[in-house]
Amino acid sequence: MQLKPGGVAEYKARHDAIWPELAELLHDSGIRDYSIFLDAESGALFAVLKLTPDSNRDALPNHPVMRKWWDYMAPLMEVEPDNKPKEWPLTPLFHLA
Repeated sequence: MQLKPGGVAEYKARHDAIWPELAELLHDSGIRDYSIFLDAESGALFAVLKLTPDSNRDALPNHPVMRKWWDYMAPLMEVEPDNKPKEWPLTPLFHLA
């Protein structure tokens, strides 16, 4: 994902005060151990999360709470026309377990 210039402090503040209903929705959707990292030089955001075997993460874009959160965060991020944050997969190159 990509932050717009100057949005770091507000992005962090909004996530530090994540809505309880959003946290519950993410948990109920099978998302666990969710972290977002920032590359301060580029404004790139890198999210890491674990999914439960029965995760229904793909249904999140249709949920009103998720849509409301995207609308709330849209001024701070690069987004799609529906305010979904622009995201792209990264290619794994190395893993040490």
